[in-house]
Order: sequence, then structure tokens, then C-alpha cells
Amino acid sequence: MFRRTSLLGAALLALTWLSTFALGAPSAGCGRSTNLRNQAYSVNVNGRNRQYMLRIPNNYDQNRPYRIIYLWHPRGGSMQKIVNGEDPNRGGILPYHGLVPHANESAIFVVPEGLNQGWANMNNEDTAFFDRLVETVESQLCVDTSLRFSTGFSWGGGMSFALACARPKMMRAISVLSGGLLSGCQGGTEPVAYYGQHGTRDSVLNVGMGRQLRDQFVRNNGCQRPSFEPQPNGGRSVRTDYQGCLPDKPVVWVIHDGDHNPSQVDAGSNTPFAPKNTWDFFAQFQPQ
Repeated sequence: MFRRTSLLGAALLALTWLSTFALGAPSAGCGRSTNLRNQAYSVNVNGRNRQYMLRIPNNYDQNRPYRIIYLWHPRGGSMQKIVNGEDPNRGGILPYHGLVPHANESAIFVVPEGLNQGWANMNNEDTAFFDRLVETVESQLCVDTSLRFSTGFSWGGGMSFALACARPKMMRAISVLSGGLLSGCQGGTEPVAYYGQHGTRDSVLNVGMGRQLRDQFVRNNGCQRPSFEPQPNGGRSVRTDYQGCLPDKPVVWVIHDGDHNPSQVDAGSNTPFAPKNTWDFFAQFQPQ
């Protein structure tokens, strides 16, 4: 009798974990009123207080499951610099990576703060931070758990990649802007929809580092490799949509001739292409 009860309890715990973290259901926060606002909060992760900022849609509806996007700052950055933007008029980071205008109040944004201004993810401490954020935010806000996304520039891109490796069933898609293998890759064998972009003249993280991340999900997603490596068209970026990928697991790669820059523009344009590319990539996915 004790054994049956223990097994039943373990099964119920597993079901609870899946309903909280896996794809495919409204979160526990749906239908509940909330006191959360657009401001900074903290959570305890393995005995350490970790900070994050929220942006909740205007006229938030507690009965509507929203997309949720996690934005990870680069090395030396901060959650505040993601929220406010950092030198956006000089090729720096646009506020919320430029995604808010495209989202049109259809997404919740979560902006975590790194330890020592980065995402070393020692002993998976930043992955555990993500798990705690999912649990905390989604218990209080109405989220479509089949529409979780992650993006970041540089080390923030590396952290998004680490989540695709370690939490593939929790992530619908990621967008890596000039990233590299900087936060580890525990697991890394399951498919996740992948958008990546990188500059051929990147002086911080060589373009080969970005291609390495891309190629891992080209393999994981069952895509066909082109017969040649895509190159920019002079001052214009070139987009490659990989063919033959698993259903709902596309891979898109954008190559440009610029340096380590999240706000790269094409020749003749003043508009960075990463925000629209990233939003369009995320927006194609519908609830499961």
C-alpha cells in the first residue's frame, strides 16, 4: 500500500511539473488577478537572490494566454540597459531589442539580470534561474506555455542557446544575435526552432562561433545543409531558410558584413533588421 501511494504521488508530481513547464497549456496564472507591474522583482534561486524586470501588455487580460519572451543581456550589460536601450542611436541595443513595437501588446517580456554582468551558467545556476522565473511568472500571469521564446545578443545569445540545449521542451523558438558557445550546452540533442544572425567582420565572437551554434540545430532539426556557406551581398544581409526541417522546427540564418552589432542595418537603410526578423520568426508559431 505504501509503495502504491508513493508511486501515485510521484506520478502526480510529474504531471504537475509537466503542466507547469512543458509546452501546450495555459499557465497557472490564467484567470487569476495579479499585482505584478512593469518593474523589477527578485526571486531566490539556490539561496541567492536573482533580479529580473517585467513588461506586461497594456490592458493585460488575465483570461488571455500571452506569448512570453525572455531577453538576456550581453556581457557587461544589465536588465536596465535592455529595458532602456543602450546607445540605440549608435548601433547599440534597442529597448527590449526592438521587439515591443512589433509585439503590439501581445507578449509578456521578462528581462533577467546576470551574475557579474554575464551568464557563465556555472553548475547550471542560470538555467535554474530560468526555471524559477518560469515557475514564478507563469503562476501569476496568464501565459500560453506553448509560446515561450528567448533571445539575446552576444552572451545573451549564448544563454538563449544554452536554454535550447537544456530545456528544449520548454522553448518554442530562440533567436541568437551574434552569439557563441558561452553558457554551455547541457543536452543539446533535441530540436528547437532556431533563428541566428552574425556578421562576417565580428571582432568579438568570430562568425565561425555563430555558425557552430546554427549547425547544431540544423542537425537537431533534421534540416538539409546547403552546398555552400551563405555570404552577405555586399552591404546587404542575406537570409537563408533551411529546407527539409522537421515540422514546426525551422532554422533561419542571416549573415551580414558587419561587426559585433545587434542593431546592424542593410546598406541604404536606417532600420535594424534583427527586431522584425526575430519577431516575425517568433510570430509564425501558433498555440499548440
